[in-house]
Amino acid sequence: MRTFFIRQGLVALFAATVSLASASFAYADTLRIGYQKYGTLVLLKARGTLEKKLAEQGVQVQWTEFPGGPQLLEGLNVGSIDFGVTGETPPVFAQAAGADLQYVAYEPPAPKSEAILVPKASAIQSLADLKGKKIALNKGSNVHYLLVQALAKAGIAYNEITPVYLPPADARAAFERGSVDAWVIWDPYQAAAEQQLQVRTLQDGTGLVDNHQFYLAARPYAKDHPKVIETVVEQVREVGQWASGNPQQVTDQVAPLLGLPAPITLTSVKRQGFGAGFITPEVTQAQQKIADAFYALKLIPKPLTIKDVIWTPPANVAAAQ
Repeated sequence: MRTFFIRQGLVALFAATVSLASASFAYADTLRIGYQKYGTLVLLKARGTLEKKLAEQGVQVQWTEFPGGPQLLEGLNVGSIDFGVTGETPPVFAQAAGADLQYVAYEPPAPKSEAILVPKASAIQSLADLKGKKIALNKGSNVHYLLVQALAKAGIAYNEITPVYLPPADARAAFERGSVDAWVIWDPYQAAAEQQLQVRTLQDGTGLVDNHQFYLAARPYAKDHPKVIETVVEQVREVGQWASGNPQQVTDQVAPLLGLPAPITLTSVKRQGFGAGFITPEVTQAQQKIADAFYALKLIPKPLTIKDVIWTPPANVAAAQ
């Protein structure tokens, strides 16, 4: 009898070991994705199609939310995520700081989805009135370049304003208290402020910035897992193409996930750019202009070459786009 139980125990142990080994084989890799409270990745996460596609490649997906692009790319830099999406400025600051990243894809321009806001009763009526004022923004975020371009348009030197670097939630609190004179912010925080606070849009990105959204990957991950990267971009493109023609359905799906009222979410969705594509020479050059502008202002410590950090998809995939 004792021999029987020993044998049964060994059989159970062997079965458990095989089961664990099979699970390990089924998910040999994990793609860790960083996302923010906006954009196509939120919708992709909600739909669950990426998980199904990558499961076929033995890859599982882990999602982590970040309050802004700079924080997300810091996560990429320290190795806590492999892939993420940010506005156009965070990758410039991250590259300047030595992050081993690559641009993978981009979304079409969305200049209206970021803006400089002022209180409705503010005496600030034009960009020229920003001289000498305190302006809240998330340092190194997409709106940082909007502010740089807006000041240049008004003939104001960057050192003639007082930037107050705060993440969105803290910036909103400072703006509501009157601790700052203006707030430079992106959707959906922008739409929330427009609909919940007494604000006025002094200037959005129209005519000043493209406000591309960029998908970025850690270079080692992109090098070792090109098929995974291709699949992610394909899925982002597919959901984006659907979303561009169905803003109300997108809103119904993601508003509860964002914890935002439907009208705020719908406004953000309508201003968003959809339709991810691999990086083109024109987009690379536009990004180079941003890097050059920040270096000229000594906001980054060295000149950058953007083309050095562009991921190149396999020829057959690139040709199909």
